[in-house]
Amino acid sequence: MSKPKHKKIFGLMAEYDTAKAIFKACEKVRDAGYEKWDSYTPFPVHNLDKAMGLKPSILGVIVFCCGMTGAASAMLLQWWTSTVDYPVIIAAKPYFSYQAFIPVTFELGILLSAFGAVFGMLGLNKLPQWYHSLFNSERFSRVTDDRFFICIETNDPKFDFERTRKLLEGTGAVHIEEIED
Repeated sequence: MSKPKHKKIFGLMAEYDTAKAIFKACEKVRDAGYEKWDSYTPFPVHNLDKAMGLKPSILGVIVFCCGMTGAASAMLLQWWTSTVDYPVIIAAKPYFSYQAFIPVTFELGILLSAFGAVFGMLGLNKLPQWYHSLFNSERFSRVTDDRFFICIETNDPKFDFERTRKLLEGTGAVHIEEIED
């Protein structure tokens, strides 16, 4: 006789039917001190990030740094080519006439800012992600239609199966489900 296999649990998922309900539930989960959890909605819910207690994104800093790197690189390359590599006096202008270099500097700054925004967003969102345990739930497919979900992961330091389940039940969840990993 073979030994029964124990299923590994990814987390507990709670389902809600309105945006107001998930907003209140997120506040309760945040106040309970959970760290590894997320909410899933079919459309953006205003101020849900504040209800979850999320910090501001660093994407703006990434975009700014990439833009400044692009602008500085463009200006440095143009300075080097016109003053060091191939200095030519044209119409009695100085070797480094920065006014002529502004368009290229601006364009390269914008180009690298765009790359920073796209690749920074993909990196911060951990995309592409080919698999997620929530896809094991049939109910979760309604997240793109009309349902709202919160999932608290088992690797959260405060996760205790019974206490977490009671917390989610106390938030007014329509349905609570164990998600297998």
